[in-house]
Amino acid sequence: MYEPIRTKSVHRMADDQDAYPHRSREEELDIQLAGHLAALLAVTDELGDTEAGDLIARQVARLRGAPPARHAGLSGSNTPSLHRRAHALAGRALVVAASRADTAAAILAAERMDAHTAALTSPELVSAP
Repeated sequence: MYEPIRTKSVHRMADDQDAYPHRSREEELDIQLAGHLAALLAVTDELGDTEAGDLIARQVARLRGAPPARHAGLSGSNTPSLHRRAHALAGRALVVAASRADTAAAILAAERMDAHTAALTSPELVSAP
């Protein structure tokens, strides 16, 4: 009535744990934190903040083991929009750094959040068209 299955199953067995590489939670958090900081670096470079960009680049290099590529092009966004984006990215980096217990990255992210909040509330930026 039924024909027997003649091909190997595409499903893996539960005891076949070495079939593909695994990363630890810490490695996953390192990758995620480096990604958030690299995105923050791109926005920081677009804003022209070289000093902050160098600090962020050092953290990305520490996490990735290699220096990051610096910002290659401009997005054309206005300054308030860039500050809001940078603030959000710094917030994401802060959350991951806190869960990873990376004090240096957490302090850097918190400082960047403060800097972008201050920039967004500065009189020059608020009155700009």
